[in-house]
Amino acid sequence: MRPMIKNLRIAAGLACAPLALAAASHLSAATPTDTMMNEQVASYDWVRPQADYIRRVVMIPMRDGKKLYTVIVMRKGTTDGPILLSRTPYNADKMTSRNRSQKIEEILPVADADFVNDGYIRVYQDVRGLDGSEGDYVMNRPLRGPLNNTKVDHATDTYDTIDWLVKNVKESNGKVGITGSSYLGFTSLMALINPHPALKASVPQSPMVDGWMGDDWFHNGAFRMFGFDYDLGQTVKKGGGAVPKGTGDEYQAYLEAGSALDYAKAYGLTDLPVVRKVLEHPSYDAWWQGQAVDKLLAARKLTVPTMLVVGQWDQEDSYGAPAVYRALEPQDTNNDMVSLVIGPWRHSQVNYEARELGPLKWEGDTGGQFRRNYMKPFFDCHLKTNAPKCDTPPVLTYATGAVGAKGGWEVSQKWPAGNYTPLYLAGNYGLSWAKPAAGSDSYVSDPAKPVPMLPRPVHMQGDEWRTWLVHDQRFVDGRPDVLSYTTGALDKPVHIKGATKVELHASTTGQDSDYVVKLIDVYPQENSANPELAGYQLAVGIEIFRGRYVNGFDKPQPLEPGKSYGFQWSLPNVDHVFLPGHKIMVQVQSSLFPLYDRNPQSWVPSIMEAMPKDYVKATETVQYGGDAASAVWLPIAGD
Repeated sequence: MRPMIKNLRIAAGLACAPLALAAASHLSAATPTDTMMNEQVASYDWVRPQADYIRRVVMIPMRDGKKLYTVIVMRKGTTDGPILLSRTPYNADKMTSRNRSQKIEEILPVADADFVNDGYIRVYQDVRGLDGSEGDYVMNRPLRGPLNNTKVDHATDTYDTIDWLVKNVKESNGKVGITGSSYLGFTSLMALINPHPALKASVPQSPMVDGWMGDDWFHNGAFRMFGFDYDLGQTVKKGGGAVPKGTGDEYQAYLEAGSALDYAKAYGLTDLPVVRKVLEHPSYDAWWQGQAVDKLLAARKLTVPTMLVVGQWDQEDSYGAPAVYRALEPQDTNNDMVSLVIGPWRHSQVNYEARELGPLKWEGDTGGQFRRNYMKPFFDCHLKTNAPKCDTPPVLTYATGAVGAKGGWEVSQKWPAGNYTPLYLAGNYGLSWAKPAAGSDSYVSDPAKPVPMLPRPVHMQGDEWRTWLVHDQRFVDGRPDVLSYTTGALDKPVHIKGATKVELHASTTGQDSDYVVKLIDVYPQENSANPELAGYQLAVGIEIFRGRYVNGFDKPQPLEPGKSYGFQWSLPNVDHVFLPGHKIMVQVQSSLFPLYDRNPQSWVPSIMEAMPKDYVKATETVQYGGDAASAVWLPIAGD
């Protein structure tokens, strides 16, 4: 048998020899004989014939003649497919070439898989002036009008893009939805202004809506210093990225720099037009108000069904989605045009696997649950041919704090879904459901030693930044410049569904002051089921208010030393359960550094331009009870 096998092998080798010689001959003919010729080739198409998808790159013309770089991706064989559009400043080419695989799920963001696997056509486009698109880039380009004297804005660019897509993408059914998070949430909202008839649904996620009131640049008048990094990364073609201050303690770096203007000058940031604009508009003037997307939308009739999405611990854009919901809900008479979703997420975590946030664990992948069970059905019912009936919850939230007991997705008919009940600051650093006797507590606020946002060294990047809002607050509890008020152990659950309202009566020996209030869930000291959370002080909501705006955000005024003022603002929107055995804590302080710039506490027309001599110590006095009853008003749900 062995000689036969050997002969068969020889025969097989002889049979293959002509093929091998032919291949060698073919390769030899294609090989350059001059080995010193230029070996670079013009291009390489990384989408190979075996790919299970079609990927087209087109330049779509706008009404002013500029063309926008657009990538269209669909599974091979797609017909009658809805189009799902995202308009991005973060490079459409990179967003559609992840891993450079030949499988469609591998080249697109994770959140796209359920859509393209069900016949959707996914489209990403570079916004005007960035990456592959022509034209000029303007940060959050305002709507045409007083702040924009050109013929184009994000509304017109979206209209022109959709018009081209429905006329030229033969595999589509002519219906378009738009979605995206953060800046992409902003462009998804701008698409609703004078929308194209083919735009049938929108899901803006953590949208940038009002950069002064509560999104990226300011919160209630206090400037967010990390915005300089974003400005540099977004608006510089070469040499951009994070401000080059090294990798040390950002707390120390910002403290040594001084005011926001001093910091900007030290690193050459005043050469950036967007930085100069922000520095020139420290108050809520017409420039900021004219860009507020919630105000723009409230002045128009909503014609496109919209699902607004935000994370409960969104560290960047917690304000926008609820603000747009408040603006549009009054015209939603049938409770079916605008809905609100609040998930247990950080910024943009809705688009990733979301089983946890810091030490907090959820019941499964909440991001995937939302996308499969709510977001995709919302798009399906508005975009598909022969679409299923819509069954979109008016309000969808995730009850945190009670995971394993009562946690999970909840549907409400309105928002807030609780009745506002005051929890008063009281004597002996307590909290009381009944108005207490009058009294006060004081602390000294020193701008030279501001209260840190995180334990030092502070790094406002990576996981530290993404999860800072759920960091254990024990690191500041007990500081002499932080007041902590606490209930006793709860004997029944307290379930809040809405934005907690702050009513703080306080005075200062200075002429200006910031006030930061934190609503905290204090876990029991013993927690054998989850030792990591034993005694944990979980911030359910944190927000700041700049005192000079007590009489109106467009009317900064010095505070009269020693005079008591009633400061009112809101914490972020949440669905949270304080469980029996837990305590509720409220912390009050006057800085949150370096997230927010320091208030000098003396009067200066613009805090951005404060000089070293302007930063002074001040005694802050918080009143409680009587006619000056400081309280947090909790939106308590009846269960």
